[in-house]
Amino acid sequence: MHAFARRKDNSKTAALYVFVSVGGCVLAVVTMGIYSMLLFLPAFAFILLVCSVDPSCIHAWAFAIQMLWQTFWHLIIQYREYYLHENVCIRLFLAVSSLMLLTQRITSVSMDLMENRVILTLNASCKRKTLVMLLPLISYVLNFTTLLGGPLFSYSQFVSLIADIRLNPSPNPLCVVLVKMVHVLLLVGLRYCLIYFLRYCIYDSYKSITFYGILWVWGLAMVLRIRYYSHWKISECLNNAAGFGFWENLSGDCPDRNKLSDGDIWSTESSSRMSEFARQWNATTASWLRRLVYMRCKYFPLFMTFSFSLWWHGLHLGHFVGILTWAATVKADYHIYRYLHPRLSSMCRKIYHFLSWINTQMIVSCIVMAVELRDMSGLRLLCTTYIGLFPLLNVIMLFLLSRLNTVHL
Repeated sequence: MHAFARRKDNSKTAALYVFVSVGGCVLAVVTMGIYSMLLFLPAFAFILLVCSVDPSCIHAWAFAIQMLWQTFWHLIIQYREYYLHENVCIRLFLAVSSLMLLTQRITSVSMDLMENRVILTLNASCKRKTLVMLLPLISYVLNFTTLLGGPLFSYSQFVSLIADIRLNPSPNPLCVVLVKMVHVLLLVGLRYCLIYFLRYCIYDSYKSITFYGILWVWGLAMVLRIRYYSHWKISECLNNAAGFGFWENLSGDCPDRNKLSDGDIWSTESSSRMSEFARQWNATTASWLRRLVYMRCKYFPLFMTFSFSLWWHGLHLGHFVGILTWAATVKADYHIYRYLHPRLSSMCRKIYHFLSWINTQMIVSCIVMAVELRDMSGLRLLCTTYIGLFPLLNVIMLFLLSRLNTVHL
């Protein structure tokens, strides 16, 4: 009797894995068409690696294959855009964006396998048992809830969440999803209000004053950031609706349904330091970069982390300027805070906190404009409105404080 019940539970779990993976395949084909092969081919290659390569070596192979494949398609897009001057199909953009998220999931699992956090026992003599062992992995890689928008969570968390859905379904997920959808509507409403204001009060470099130009660029950058926040909140809704993202608190209080989140507009935008903003923005990707690059680099870990982020994002001109500026200003933030904060009184610290928040907002606006517009148009806008002086002054401060520390040593 117990064996029958256990077999029945296993079949239900397998059905959930099949549903999640098939849902991912269907979603990829419907949204990307023929370009869905950009996902299926590396996913299939990774499964072959798991079956044939020693776990201690699998991360190097998976990382190399995935990044070369992703970089190839990024270069294809740049070739069509900048050399052939063609309009690139939106399905290709969507497929490459989803491929970037697939890179996160594959490298996350490969690091788990290399570090023995996940152990897969494959039986070559029994194909059925091998398939049963690989089914959760296939489901994780092609999970429809994270295929288009994240967030990233580990393979172990995924398996645990699937088990919780079967044994302890999330209570009242509809209420949580409705509340988060209201948040999405508020974000969309705020975004359209800002768009209306920016269109009605357009910036003119010949007639508008400098302060208005800085304020206008800040508003435009906020519009672009709100699009990310609403996208992440929709991804949260999809995961919660599917039963993911439900954890019981150890204290027995209300369950926490916000752990599968890439960022919240209130906590992120209130950041008064660039280093704090960098940790809050796209939080699961930031954690992935920290584990993949920062913690493994012996020399210049911060620079190497942002350099890899530049490679992962696609190597556009705006990406070079924006992401390397981000790295320099985060480094400057560490030096400025370490030098000024101990020397300030409590009142001066409050003033410093406020001015630092304004500085962070201006720098983030510059980074977003450079990264999102990708070409020279964004850089020209930063120069004509003088908002580009904020990151420049921070870089100068970094240079001066570095020299000062060298002199003191």
